[in-house]
Amino acid sequence: MKSGSSMAEETHLVEASRRNGEEIEQQVKSWIDSAKKINDEASLVIQENQQANIKYFKGLCLNPKKRHKHSRKAAKKVKAVVEVYEEGDFQRVSYRTIPEETWLPSLMKGYEAFESRMSTSKDIISALSDPDVNMVGVYGQGGIGKTMLVKEVSRQAKFKQLFDEIVFVEVSKTPDIKKIQGEIADKLGLQLRKESESGRARALCARLKKENKILLILDDIWERLDLDKVGIPFEEDHKGCKLLLTARNPDVLTNKMESQSNFPIGVLNEEEAWSLFKKIVGNCIEDGNLNSIAKDVAKACRGVPKVIVTKARELKNKGEYEWKNALGELIRKPSSKSFKVARSFRNLSMKLGLGS
Repeated sequence: MKSGSSMAEETHLVEASRRNGEEIEQQVKSWIDSAKKINDEASLVIQENQQANIKYFKGLCLNPKKRHKHSRKAAKKVKAVVEVYEEGDFQRVSYRTIPEETWLPSLMKGYEAFESRMSTSKDIISALSDPDVNMVGVYGQGGIGKTMLVKEVSRQAKFKQLFDEIVFVEVSKTPDIKKIQGEIADKLGLQLRKESESGRARALCARLKKENKILLILDDIWERLDLDKVGIPFEEDHKGCKLLLTARNPDVLTNKMESQSNFPIGVLNEEEAWSLFKKIVGNCIEDGNLNSIAKDVAKACRGVPKVIVTKARELKNKGEYEWKNALGELIRKPSSKSFKVARSFRNLSMKLGLGS
């Protein structure tokens, strides 16, 4: 801000910064409030002075002393306005803030707190709270709800103030190191000006070390991800940085990423599956015949949340023919890969006491 510029110019600059997602400096906020207040007061005094002058020249006010008093008051206010404006010489009016993940403030839309997974959620939070644990993993077949679970767990961890910052990044089957670096940097308010992968890694590592307690969620890992190559400080390099990983294969977590605590996520039990299915399809299954078919369709989804949600959305408000057709398709494909994996996870869940 430059001294002598108008209040309107300063306001425009501040508004432009706000629209750009930046936080206004507190001293600038205070200055704007003071400037507006003194500006309004000066305008009122000047207006009163002008009215007094009009009355004087019209012969309605013949008291020169009173007119002089108005003029002196107006001059003082004008001087005060000039002084306040001269104080508005700031090096900067705003600063960039770190935008919070959209799902962090409150319970995520679409998240279901299944009873069979509550103990697992508590165990994951406990592992993240352990100062000797730097990496925690969650594994299960595709569509089982790993991503939703780790997001909800991290939301609870933030509420418990286990971390100052939480960053979520999808790794995927074919990871792009530069893209991963860019996503982490964006969520930390860091501009990566380096073109080389190694240069970006150094800049990102330095930025992450400035965070006292940070949780990085690396979602959907298929193979070993070189943390040094990305620029993620780990273990002795920065104990305040913890990782929460999701993968389909437990071997990726245990052997390739060397995660210290890993938790399986199994299929839903029959009661949970029906509850989820019914919640999505709504009242359209109140009809006696349709209700019976709907229960069979829900069972045929084998307790896989993604399959349940997909089928429920497809069949919502559809007729009996579409329901029977969908049931037939599910029954005819009991040996598909997804359902084979679902069955193995159901067995694993039973052994671990995670499902009924």
